Amino acid sequence: MRRPGVAMAKGGGEEADSAPRRGRPRSIETTNAILESAYALMAATGLAATTIDAVARHSSVSKMTIYKWWPSREALLIDAFLHHAAQMLPLPPVSSGTPAARARRHAAAYAEALRGEFGKVQLAVISECISKTGSAELFYARYLQFRRDALVEMIAAGQKDGSVLAEGAPEDLCDAIYGGLFYRYVFGIAPITPAYARNLVDLVLRPKG
Repeated sequence: MRRPGVAMAKGGGEEADSAPRRGRPRSIETTNAILESAYALMAATGLAATTIDAVARHSSVSKMTIYKWWPSREALLIDAFLHHAAQMLPLPPVSSGTPAARARRHAAAYAEALRGEFGKVQLAVISECISKTGSAELFYARYLQFRRDALVEMIAAGQKDGSVLAEGAPEDLCDAIYGGLFYRYVFGIAPITPAYARNLVDLVLRPKG
């Protein structure tokens, strides 16, 4: 399943490509410069300082080009986060082990990422969406939906081949894992570690053997 606005990149990652195809095709180098500049500014100076003007200066790309390719500042920030996440947290390929092993590895990587700037930027982007639109629907549509669908499909495959013994709906199992990690992170209930994430996957999915 491919969500609108995202093209699959080689190697299983996703690459932000949110603009409609009109006129000249995008330059990959220019797109990457914009997205990397936006993420770098978010991480270094915070969202308030990550304006279109600031991104244009940092990336040496005109504001006109940025406005042409992204419908809003929020969309740009989300796509910049997506671009970074695709490199930092690639979705596990089918060839990399059983569904449970892949889920364990991905959840552990997500837990580790939450402990650094990635977690702070993710929370800031979600907060920005909520403050501007009243919900995080934009974040879900542009970033989370595609990744959630892929993880749900992975869990369903494990249920089908018998390597995942949990009988709940794969959507609920996925949300229990990643929702649990995010809940624990947002409220600072206890430290999040990769080991905790791996144990959570085993508790929820009940992998065979």
